[in-house]
Amino acid sequence: MSEALLYTVEDGLARLILNRPARLNAFESELAHAWAEATTDAVAREDVRAILIGASGAHFCAGGDVLAMASTMGSGADITRLAGVINTGIRALTESSKPVVAAAQGTTAGGGLGILMCSDYAIVGENSRIGSLYANIGLTPDLSVSAQLTRAVGERRALQLVLQDRMLSSAEALDWGLVAEVVAADEVEGRAEQVAKFWLENATAAYGQAKHLVRSAAETTFIDQLDVEAASIGAFLETPDAQARVAAFAAASTRKAAR
Repeated sequence: MSEALLYTVEDGLARLILNRPARLNAFESELAHAWAEATTDAVAREDVRAILIGASGAHFCAGGDVLAMASTMGSGADITRLAGVINTGIRALTESSKPVVAAAQGTTAGGGLGILMCSDYAIVGENSRIGSLYANIGLTPDLSVSAQLTRAVGERRALQLVLQDRMLSSAEALDWGLVAEVVAADEVEGRAEQVAKFWLENATAAYGQAKHLVRSAAETTFIDQLDVEAASIGAFLETPDAQARVAAFAAASTRKAAR
């Protein structure tokens, strides 16, 4: 695996750590291809039940590496192809039935916002700042930002970010619903690991399927989604894990009522 992305799997948890801290973990060709390879592998592996996205250094991700764009990435067609490679990983994570947590310290900007939003539960630090900034260098949103940002915060707020050079504070990002939790800067990774551990120690498959139902709802009509939900809960009721948990809940309720 490339040194630009550190990928490990241990005890059911896949870790994908962006590892270009000197460039604010910005994407160029090596990181893009490593990202696509690792994400597609993680969602396909039966021994992976949860995924954590993190980053080396003080910042999460500055999107695309502008210096590389100016010097080595070539034409606009090359950038489009590279965005397609990164999108392979974004799609793999968002469409999978495995819960994804992000540990996003420091700055998240540009395409890094798309990487953040392909997680299902984002943890940021008190000093974190999140923004778009594409137009500052004459570019437009990519890496799912226009689609996922609009779904996450609504059209009007999405426009506030993409039409200005505004950087949200961690408190603003929490208020907008863009992130799930704000913790001390030095606790971001640890808290993300706690969230992943919670999934792994509980009904991981059910959490993953719940994530999948929510993520896929935008492409499904209301009536069809009702049918999908009904089929899903019926299928999960037949699993050994659900049967054991339902039986335990029923037994506990009976004991409580008898007191």
